[in-house]
Amino acid sequence: MAIKLVREFKQSQQLSITPQLKKSIDLLQLSRLEIINKINNEIEENPFLKKDEENISDSGFDDMEILENLAGTHTLQTHLEEQLEDLRLGAAEKKIAITIIQSLEENGLLQLDIDEIEEMMKFEHSNDEINSVLENVIQNLDPAGIGARNFKETIHIQLRKKEITQDELDVANHILFNPEFSNFEDAKTDLALKFPEKLIDEVLEKIKKCDLSPGLEFESINLIQPDLEIIPNNDHDLDVKFRINNFPLITIDKELEELVKDKKNKANQELKEKMGDAKWLIRAINRRNETVQNVGTLICKMQSDFLLNISSELKPITNIEIAKELKISASTVSRILRSKYIQTPKGAVSMKSLLANSVSKTRKVTPIQLMEEIQKIIADEPRKLSDQKISDMLNMRGYNLARRTIAKYRKKVNIPSSRNR
Repeated sequence: MAIKLVREFKQSQQLSITPQLKKSIDLLQLSRLEIINKINNEIEENPFLKKDEENISDSGFDDMEILENLAGTHTLQTHLEEQLEDLRLGAAEKKIAITIIQSLEENGLLQLDIDEIEEMMKFEHSNDEINSVLENVIQNLDPAGIGARNFKETIHIQLRKKEITQDELDVANHILFNPEFSNFEDAKTDLALKFPEKLIDEVLEKIKKCDLSPGLEFESINLIQPDLEIIPNNDHDLDVKFRINNFPLITIDKELEELVKDKKNKANQELKEKMGDAKWLIRAINRRNETVQNVGTLICKMQSDFLLNISSELKPITNIEIAKELKISASTVSRILRSKYIQTPKGAVSMKSLLANSVSKTRKVTPIQLMEEIQKIIADEPRKLSDQKISDMLNMRGYNLARRTIAKYRKKVNIPSSRNR
């Protein structure tokens, strides 16, 4: 069989990332403090960049040398671990407690499931043991609200630590955990049949004053700087603005630019590249800030009831929904959500924490809402219902959930199986 060479022409499409596109993607991921430091470094290295003197404002702690020379950082984790030393914990309890502490987010909440912590500890300790340490040890540490698994739980822990009366706690439990109440006004109307209106108003006021990110309040050394700020207005609406304060605005040095453009001066290629880099950086930072504001504004609009203290419940929102609404890619949204914070009337919260996935494909329901529904069904059950029966009851309402999903979330609220109830 003869072998011969044949030349063929074939067209194909290939996606390639240019160096500037890669740098733009990297800018999206930077936190406010990181972007401020990058801007200051670029100003030092690129002669075409300068701060806009007309709109300049002090950017505060924006020099990494200052941060590096700070005294030893006393973090949230070290603060909590020091408190463990004052407790008489066994070796196993202490090991579990330290694992949970190291798993906390910056805001002090626990985003990992108990199952994931059990796996991290190589199944040396049971789900019940880990849950017991979380609720009886971690959630009793200072600052109040640490170790909560969602915003509702952190509010409940803070109220409990304020040593409020039993009546106040009962009202708070109804407002926070009764799935029938979609907002505070519905809860107030229903509870007015059982409790004095003054008591309900006092509890609602205490709920609204709770800190949603107790870890950030403590760990000020991290210099969390929110990119956005929520400004409530009188029309029960909110405005979301990019925080200009402490953000260095940069511009092109016009005199140097004119010198380079002047044909009489033979500017070398390196200077022209520096000028191009300066213009690109200004555009890229403006795009980054604009995208952060667009994503943050949409999230706040979708979660306006929660942020305006109308409801204690987050609505189910995903990266894909935000991406479709803004006509950008889901990966861009994911990068924007990294280390970005919004200053709210309830304190600084991460943009990512305002998102909640739906556990059902046929209707929007958050994991918290599903757990509350399961608790209510079990509390009202005339007989012991299996996970399959609970699944059937919820599916008749359009949830379309599998039995294993019910079992998973029943375990999360520490409710035993029907056989053990």
